[in-house]
Amino acid sequence: MDRQPVIRVLLVDDHAVVRGGLHYFLDSIVDIEVVGEAENGRQALEMVAALAPDVVVMDLMMPELDGIAATQQLHQRFPDVHVLTLTSFAEGDLVQRALQAGAIGYLLKDSPGSELVAAIRKASVGAPILAPEATQALVANLNAPPRPGGDLSERELAVLRLMVSGLSNEQIAEQLSISRNTVRHHVHNTLVKLGATHRTEAVSLAIQHRLVELPWSGSGANPPE
Repeated sequence: MDRQPVIRVLLVDDHAVVRGGLHYFLDSIVDIEVVGEAENGRQALEMVAALAPDVVVMDLMMPELDGIAATQQLHQRFPDVHVLTLTSFAEGDLVQRALQAGAIGYLLKDSPGSELVAAIRKASVGAPILAPEATQALVANLNAPPRPGGDLSERELAVLRLMVSGLSNEQIAEQLSISRNTVRHHVHNTLVKLGATHRTEAVSLAIQHRLVELPWSGSGANPPE
């Protein structure tokens, strides 16, 4: 009788207790071998290169390099390695971003062990799998009205970020090393895409929808008046 092939698994989670629990459970499954553990996405990339797992069970919220960024890099560098997202969060935006980054599946941490084992087996052969909650969240996210500013270009976002900082067109031109006419063009396009009638409204929408990283966040400074 042919022996069942063993699925090589790398566990990636910033909580040692979670990794230990998963490792202990998966050690009892005859066709699964945990070949390593990583505590963040950057370490995961190094370990995938060294250990060549079949499946990476990836958390999302981690320091240094989060699960989505790590999944994207893994998908680009190691296309034969399948990433199974395992997280506590079922927000539609997270599900969509994880799948777009290249994850083969999305499972919640409170899923039964039998579902995790089944998901790892499916992931190892490239079969997609989504937890029911993730599917519902993804459908709801796809059916939601588009977020304002989703069609802004990188340059328009850079201009918007400086607008939020309170810079004038002349200061933006100097900061980005472009002409004032070009800045005016980008500002006009940004207002049109946001459906804003003036700069103040555009800045308000940028803050409300978190379209850009706020210059005062985490610095202790106050937002511009």
